[in-house]
Amino acid sequence: MTDFLPPLPEIAADSADPRLQALASWLLTQPQTASAQLRPASGDASFRRYFRLHHADGTLIAMDAPPERENVDAFVRIQRLLADAGLRVPHIHACDSQQGFMLLQDLGMKSYLDALQDDNAAILYAAALDSIAQMQSRITALDTLPCYDEALLRREIGVFGEWCLERWLGLTDLRKNAALERTWTLLTDSALEQPRVFVHRDFHSRNLMISPDGAPGILDFQDAVAGPLTYDLVSLLRDCYIAWPEQAVTHQAMQFQQRLACQGVIRDDWPLFQRWMDWMGVQRHLKATGIFCRLSLRDGKHGYLGDIPRTLDYIIAVCRRYPELQALETLLRQRVAPHFERYRP
Repeated sequence: MTDFLPPLPEIAADSADPRLQALASWLLTQPQTASAQLRPASGDASFRRYFRLHHADGTLIAMDAPPERENVDAFVRIQRLLADAGLRVPHIHACDSQQGFMLLQDLGMKSYLDALQDDNAAILYAAALDSIAQMQSRITALDTLPCYDEALLRREIGVFGEWCLERWLGLTDLRKNAALERTWTLLTDSALEQPRVFVHRDFHSRNLMISPDGAPGILDFQDAVAGPLTYDLVSLLRDCYIAWPEQAVTHQAMQFQQRLACQGVIRDDWPLFQRWMDWMGVQRHLKATGIFCRLSLRDGKHGYLGDIPRTLDYIIAVCRRYPELQALETLLRQRVAPHFERYRP
């Protein structure tokens, strides 16, 4: 049994999926794919779909990104920034931004999430941290990127409020809770006081691919912004999809902080850097929790529910270290986390 789709001409001529039909027709115009076999490669938490094309010379990836939902031009622009900075990103072989189709280099089938083990984690994370450092130091045209400003930070926290607290749990009484409002302000202010750098915004184990020379292949970068220094760091070290002992996370974070301090990017102040990273992680994990609830309620994608206990664990652990975050810790521990325990893997 195979999961290959029918030949491209058959899909183009007769498919119950209009987007797939249009994609197949477009691929037939590309010389390297005219005789290719197509199979689903992956979907993600957005409206994009990916297909792997098998042809005589190897494989390519076709991306279907509905233009009314996804910004293909942003993908092209950020790909160029990353490639020019020496990062490993997929080469764009062809692009039709009006239809929302792209033909990309295939960076392989094994992600960090698939490959990570206790015996290789240090090497893989060192390479990933090197990539973060490259992004932050080599991409300096920050004015060409959207700004991770107060409005965006608060809007992301609002995703948690709307989709987790209100729509999932029915906790509408918290809509104007003064203690939570103060917490949101603390998190936002902490993010805004950090140095601004290139931020990938989804730099984690599902978006990093294993490559032969060790440098990770980087995917899903189209939403990059100019924003807080610790955002990609905490995305990687406190990954929504895989957790490591806090001692190991702290060790990696301290090494990265020392690296930045030696370069003169920040002053050598570990407690300040730790608070930046911790509170940035709280903001990110609140957003992620809200998105996972939205994916289930709105889009019928329930596979991310099993990741919510992990994101809540991260937030609660951080909140316990900071008296300023006590109101959030109490809310999550008493009124939120118990509802998601049944999804814990």
